[in-house]
Amino acid sequence: MIFKWASWIYFSLVVVGLSFCFVGLVLWLTRAFMSGVFCVRVFPRGQRLQLTPVWTEFREFRFLLEVWRMMSTGGNVLVVPPFECSWLVGEEGRFPQPGKGCVTFEAMAENDVTVVFKEQAVGKHYRTDSGPSYTVVLGSHRNRRLKIEVDGRTVVDVARVVLQPAMFERYWINIYDGVVSVGKGDPGKGVLYQWVDSRPNNRIQYVGLSSWDKHVGYRNIQVLPPLQPAVAGVVCCESEGLGRFLESEELADVHFIVGSEERTVPAHWILLHVCCANFSHFCKAPGGVVRLPLVQYPVLQAMLQYVYTGISQLHQILERDLDKLEEVASDFGMEQLVSQCQKLRKEKERDSNEGSDKDSGSSKNKWMIRCMEKLETTGAFLSQLPIDRRKLIDLYENGTCSDVELYVDGIDEVVRAHRLILSAWSNPFVKMFTNGMRESKRDSVLIRDVPLEPFLAMIGFMYKGDIEVGREEDSGSILLSLLVLADRFGVQLLQQKCIEIILGLVSEDSACAVLVVAAPMPNCQALCDRCEELCAKHFDFCAAFHSCDFLQLDFTSFQRILQHLDLRVTSEEKVLGAVLMWAANCNGVSGWEDADALLKDTGKAEIFTDRGEELKCLLPLVRFPFMPVTVLRKLQDSILCKVIPTLKDLILEALDYLEKGSLSGTSQSSVAWSGRLVSFPKTVLRFTPRSCTYKELQYICDGDRNGVFYYIGTLYGQHPWMNPVLMKKIVVTASSPPSRYTDAKTVVSRNFQDVVAFQGTSFAGPCMEGGRISAWWKVDLGKNHQLICNYYTIRQDGSANFIRSWSFQGSSDGVNWTELSCHSNEQTISRPGQYASWPVRGASASIPFRFFRIFLNGPATDTSSPWNLCICYIELYGYLQTFE
Repeated sequence: MIFKWASWIYFSLVVVGLSFCFVGLVLWLTRAFMSGVFCVRVFPRGQRLQLTPVWTEFREFRFLLEVWRMMSTGGNVLVVPPFECSWLVGEEGRFPQPGKGCVTFEAMAENDVTVVFKEQAVGKHYRTDSGPSYTVVLGSHRNRRLKIEVDGRTVVDVARVVLQPAMFERYWINIYDGVVSVGKGDPGKGVLYQWVDSRPNNRIQYVGLSSWDKHVGYRNIQVLPPLQPAVAGVVCCESEGLGRFLESEELADVHFIVGSEERTVPAHWILLHVCCANFSHFCKAPGGVVRLPLVQYPVLQAMLQYVYTGISQLHQILERDLDKLEEVASDFGMEQLVSQCQKLRKEKERDSNEGSDKDSGSSKNKWMIRCMEKLETTGAFLSQLPIDRRKLIDLYENGTCSDVELYVDGIDEVVRAHRLILSAWSNPFVKMFTNGMRESKRDSVLIRDVPLEPFLAMIGFMYKGDIEVGREEDSGSILLSLLVLADRFGVQLLQQKCIEIILGLVSEDSACAVLVVAAPMPNCQALCDRCEELCAKHFDFCAAFHSCDFLQLDFTSFQRILQHLDLRVTSEEKVLGAVLMWAANCNGVSGWEDADALLKDTGKAEIFTDRGEELKCLLPLVRFPFMPVTVLRKLQDSILCKVIPTLKDLILEALDYLEKGSLSGTSQSSVAWSGRLVSFPKTVLRFTPRSCTYKELQYICDGDRNGVFYYIGTLYGQHPWMNPVLMKKIVVTASSPPSRYTDAKTVVSRNFQDVVAFQGTSFAGPCMEGGRISAWWKVDLGKNHQLICNYYTIRQDGSANFIRSWSFQGSSDGVNWTELSCHSNEQTISRPGQYASWPVRGASASIPFRFFRIFLNGPATDTSSPWNLCICYIELYGYLQTFE
C-alpha cells in the first residue's frame, strides 16, 4: 500500500515537472517568435512580398502593443529592432536604375525612422558602416529633427518634428541624380525637405529600413520609378523655372551674336543684369545686342546654362574651352563661375596625375558645376541661381525696366513687375504672357478676384524670397489668403513656406477654418494632418464653438477626424450630435435631441438629403455600445430611427451587444503571427473603447465625493482616499512661500476641523504679477492628466476675510492662462467654513487644461490683510483624461 502511494506521488511530481517545463518552453518560443526582424525578399513581378524572420532580442514589448492597436487596418507589419537594418532585395526591391528611384512606406515609431540607400545591400546598421550611402532620418534627436547623412557625414540637420508615435503615417523619399526629396503623404506631395548633393552618388540602388534605439514598424513598402526633379520642385531644369527660357525667344529682349559664324542666341536682360556684375558694360538696357566674335557657341551655352539653371554640364564642351569659359565669366563679372572653373581644373589635374580611371558616369559628374550645394524649399527659387539679390530687389522696388503693370480689380493700386520673374515662378503667368492671350500683347494686366495685401506679398516673395504680411494681428487671415493665391498661381515654394508658418500658428481655435481652406489643396497634406489632429483632440470645442467652420468641412476630412486615434470626446452622444449637425448642415442642431425635435416640428425628412449618403458612412463611426442604455432606448423610440434606417440598425446592434455582453462569433477574430510577420484581421471598432476617453466627474453637491482630487486620491476609485499631494499625484503651490498658514496639502484636504483647530486660517499671501498686486492658489494635475472643467468648489477658511473679486483660470503650460470664470463683487461667501460652487460656461468649458488656479483680482473684506486669499479647500469637476 505504501509503495502504491509513493509511486502515485512520484508520478504526480513528474507530470507537474514536465508541465512546468512545457509551459516554460512555450513561453520562451513565443518570446523568440515575437522578437524577430524581417529580412525582405522580393520575388519576381506578380508574386507576393515575403519576409524571412531573423531572430533577435525583443526589448520593448510595449511597441508591439502599439502595433496591436492597428488591428483594424489589417495587413503585414515589418518591425525593425534597435540597431538593425532590413534590406529590400530582388528586382522590385531596388531602384529601376542606379542613382534614381523613389521609395514609399508607412511607418510608426517614437523617433528615428531611418532609411538607408547604398550601392550594395550589406551592413547590419548604418552607423557601423561608413561606406558610400545616403541616409535619411525622420524624427532624429528624440523626434525633434530631420537629418540627412552622406557617407556617414551629416549634411542636413534641421528642427522639424515629423512623426506621430501612435499611428502609421505615409512618407516618401525620392533620389534623382543627387537630389534628395523627403515628403509626407502621396509621392511628390507634401514635401518636407529637399537637398542637392554637389557630388551625387549615381551608383546607389538598394534600400534599407533601419532604426536607432527604438523599434520601428514599417508597412506598405514600395519601390517606385523616380520622380522627375521638376515634380519634386527643387532643381531648375530646362523645363521649369527660368530654365524653360534658356535660349528661347519667349520674352527675350537681348541677343548674343557669337563666333565667326555669327550665331544668334536669345537671352533676357533682367536676368543677365542681376547675375553678371559687368553686364551693363556690354548692354545698358533691354533691346540691345552683344557681339562676342571670339567666343564659340558651346562656351556661351555653358555660361547661360549656369545663369538660367544654376547647373552647367561642362562635359558638353572641350576641355580647352574651360579656359575660355573662365575668361568670359571674368569679363562679365561672374565670380562664382570663375572660382568653380578654377576648382574644376585643379581637380582634373589632380586626377590626371594620380592616373585614376573613372567610369564614364563618374567622369560626367566631374564635369558638372552647380551654383549652390544646398537648396532648401523654404528659401526662394532664385536662390538656386547666381543672382545678386540686392539688385533684383532694387529693380522691383524702383520699377526699373519693368515690362508689365499689374492692376488688382476694384483697387486703385499698380504693381510694376517683370514678366520673366513672374513666369519663372508661376505657370499661369507663363501661359498669360506667352500663349498669345491679350495679356501677352499689353503692358498692363488686370488681376481679378484677389485680395490686395496677399497679392502684394506673393509678388514680393518672388523677388525677395521672404513673406511680408504686415500687422501681426492680421497675419493669420493673410497667410491663409496667401496660401490660396500660391495654389492658384502655382507658386509651390511660397505654398510650402506658408504651410510651415501656419503649422507653427494653428491652434484648436483656428484648426477648422484652416482645414476648410487646406483640404482641397494636394500639397497641404502635412497641414491637414495637423489640423485634423487638433480637431480630434479638441472635438467637443471645435464642434460646439466653431460650428460654422465645422459645417464647412468636407466629408473626407470629417471622416478622418472621427477615425483619428487621438479623438477625445466626453461622450459618444457628443459624437452623434456632431455627425447629425454636419449632415443637416445646420447650426441649430447641437445634439440628437435637437435633430429629433427639428424633424418633429417641421415634419420634413429632407434635412439630411444633401448629405444623406455621407451620413450613412459616418454613423458606424459612432460607438453606440458605449452610450448609456437609457439614451439608446430614447434613440430607439425617436423619429430619427424611423427616418434613418442605418441609425436604427446600429442602435439595435448596440442594445443586443449590451444585453449579451459580447460580439457575435463572426465579429471576433484573433491576431495571426508568422515569425515577425503580423497579420491583423478586420474587427469592429465601434465595440472597442476609444483609447482617448474622459472620466465624467459630475458635481452633485458641495463637499461631495465626485470631484477630481477625491478621484485621484483614491487611485481612480480603487483604494481608500489619501491626500493626493502627499501621494505626489498632484502639485499645489501658492503665490507666497510655504508656511504654517500656507500649506499646499491643506487646500485639497477634506478635514476642515483640523484646519480650524491647528491653523485657524489657510491663505496664499500677496505677490506682484503683471505689474499689479494679487494672490493665487495653483493646482498642477501632472503630465498624466487633463481636465475639461465644468464646475468648481471652494471653501472659506476659519477667518472672516471673504473674497469678492477673483478669476478661475486654466492653462496647458502654467504660463499662459485662459479665464474660465470671472467674479466681480461676488457676495456668496459670507461666513467662515462656507462652501460655494459655480459652473464654468462658454467656449472655455470645452478645452482641456492641466493647470488651474484661483486668482485674486480685488481686495478681500479684511482691511488689515486685503490681499490674502483665504481658502482651505478646492475641488474641480468635469471630464478627466488620464494618459499612460
